[in-house]
Amino acid sequence: MSHPINVFSEIGKLEAVLLKRPGREIENLVPDYLERLLFDDIPALSVAQREHDAFADVLRKQGAEVLYLEALTVEALDTNPVLRAQFVDEILQESGHTVGGYEVFIREYLLSLSTKDLVDTIMSGLRKNEIEAPGTKGLQDLMDRRYPFYLDPMPNLYFTRDPAASIGHGMTLNRMANEARRRESLFMAYILRYHPRFAGHEVPVWLDRNQNYWMEGGDELVLARGTIAVGVSQRTSAPAIENLARNLFSRQKDIKQILAFEIPETRAFMHLDTVFTQVNYNQFTIHPAIQNEAGGLNIYSIMADPNSPRGLKFTHSDDLEGMLKSALGVDDLDLIPCGGGDPLVAAREQWNDGSNTLAVAPGVVCTYDRNYASNEAMREHGLEVHEIIGSELARGRGGPRCMSQPILRADID
Repeated sequence: MSHPINVFSEIGKLEAVLLKRPGREIENLVPDYLERLLFDDIPALSVAQREHDAFADVLRKQGAEVLYLEALTVEALDTNPVLRAQFVDEILQESGHTVGGYEVFIREYLLSLSTKDLVDTIMSGLRKNEIEAPGTKGLQDLMDRRYPFYLDPMPNLYFTRDPAASIGHGMTLNRMANEARRRESLFMAYILRYHPRFAGHEVPVWLDRNQNYWMEGGDELVLARGTIAVGVSQRTSAPAIENLARNLFSRQKDIKQILAFEIPETRAFMHLDTVFTQVNYNQFTIHPAIQNEAGGLNIYSIMADPNSPRGLKFTHSDDLEGMLKSALGVDDLDLIPCGGGDPLVAAREQWNDGSNTLAVAPGVVCTYDRNYASNEAMREHGLEVHEIIGSELARGRGGPRCMSQPILRADID
């Protein structure tokens, strides 16, 4: 394997993909703290796990190697006994006020566990009723006695698309927009640095998780070898895109252009890939509500410009189709509307991730079966659609693309 990461398109045959199977963190969701943890509902864990296992099986049947975030983290930490303590220290440092002054006690408890149990506990959250802190309770604990966790659970982890994103031979390690998800990218940071599959390959990090501005992988799309698209959204900021552009243009030669898509900053749309995904060489799924009456969308082309004070050249256009044709080098474009174009169906199915399609090969996609109108529209446009059940997985507000982080894709012509 010459490169442990190779993603130069959204549609090249999927060869290796990173998933996270839903775990005990889902059962640490309770109504009082759903908003804090960015959930609208509580999935049934056993059903969500069956659905996720079926999703993984679909990807395997299409020829993809399925890697699991939790397993890779354990394997990375086990390469050196010092790493366990280092990892725990960083987790505690980023866990905020919930630790409640019990850092030493929690640290000792976590390090007493096997590496597998340590990773599982950090991902699942540490309940106060699971383990009793020694000595007199601190002031914060007395005042905040109803809050049930020393460490918050990470129920969003099964959306592996967001904390880190593969671009070319490297990745972005993202600063997440919400505090509830900030710790998530730490797992991939350790995997890249210490796991035998990645360590020693000097995988470039195009954007570090310690930067000041937020970016999430659901907004990052690799359109072609020379162009990526990034959504300016509820979860990704314009300054982060500028920083990514400078780093990419100065450190590699393939990607020469970033298209910044301005989409509404709403919970319903959240990321670019909830309203727009590439499914074939010249085909995309799209939620029509992001377009203006003329079918356009605000797009800013970003290219290197050493003569500019910012080092970048910005060009604005609202010609969505023209910008995509130019970036992809195609004469024709096929935009497949979510819900088959019916406004009410489109709104309903977009809410259930009808536009969040995962291409496993050119013209071959994975979707939720519940979005039947969108799926039928894709089939009418010549796509091969593999449906998965998502009754519980969809409660987390993410579809097949959200739940997958491609590591290796075959290059396309």
